[in-house]
Amino acid sequence: MDKHLYLSLVPEALIVSMLEPEAFGAYYAVGTLKKSHGQAMFIELDPGFRTPAFRIDEGLARCVPHPSGDPKRSVYVAIYRVAETVPVAALGDLYLVTHDGRTARLGRQAPPAASTGGGLHLYQEICPVNPLVVSTKDPVAFFHFMMDRQATLFPLPALYFADLKLGELAADPERGDGDELPYANMDHLRQCLVEIRTKQVATKMVDRNHPVVFPYRTVRTGFYVGRGADLVFYPMPSRQELMGTYYNWWRSAQM
Repeated sequence: MDKHLYLSLVPEALIVSMLEPEAFGAYYAVGTLKKSHGQAMFIELDPGFRTPAFRIDEGLARCVPHPSGDPKRSVYVAIYRVAETVPVAALGDLYLVTHDGRTARLGRQAPPAASTGGGLHLYQEICPVNPLVVSTKDPVAFFHFMMDRQATLFPLPALYFADLKLGELAADPERGDGDELPYANMDHLRQCLVEIRTKQVATKMVDRNHPVVFPYRTVRTGFYVGRGADLVFYPMPSRQELMGTYYNWWRSAQM
């Protein structure tokens, strides 16, 4: 049986498994009788990836079939500082898993060109930290800002984050219609957006320890994953794709 390397984003971990991505997603989200996880996100890594920081070869050696012949579902290799250790070159497809174990595969692309339309942005940082943040910067500029030791007092070694929808609040946080946005404490979100629009700050924390699990329907452009100067983009499927290729997954994601 083939063995796969998976970088789990929620929670952050490096896992070896004999399961193919779709089967691993179902196992990881639904679990067994003794554990249940709910929504999950993970990236399949290059099987040749190795680093002195993690004992990957030992994990692979322990990933053997059960006496019954069933595949070994998971061997945890690392649960700490994984995202900042894995190079962007080793990242494969991103898998979004619903609470009932359905998976959607998102392929990686080069990041889009910088935005020239202005407007405000909302980002859910996923790992290695997980605050909910508003910013005047587009996703690519936001990533490089968070990596820049000259721009911020707390540069990150890596950052995985989702670009979330703001609707009318992106242009008019005070009077824009936010009724369709499923975010908690909308008054606080509006206040944060007003503050970064009127003050000389590029980002502002909305919630410093926000739960990483969020409705997939709130993703605007997609997911951004980077380390150092390297950044890749996993675009969210279009509305047409969601109603076609991804229909079963999308229907599950609405529940």
